[in-house]
Amino acid sequence: MEKRGSRKVFFGEIISDKMDKTRIVRVTRIINHSLYGKVVKKTRKYAADDRKNESHVGDRVSIVETRPLSKTKRWKILKVIEKA
Repeated sequence: MEKRGSRKVFFGEIISDKMDKTRIVRVTRIINHSLYGKVVKKTRKYAADDRKNESHVGDRVSIVETRPLSKTKRWKILKVIEKA
């Protein structure tokens, strides 16, 4: 039996739940600028799979990397951390 590699896990907030079984999750990272050292917020949006339509706008969730499920979906909602 082959061992699967570790998968990336991000934490973010749901900003859209208009699609069926798909949520848009905003993930914000805080990094130091490589040259100037200033603290910078970087934001990225991910399309995440939610088969049971459990999560809604404003919820804090963790998402995990998965195989491509559609053109843009490469993430699954692992669990809802905090309800809105």
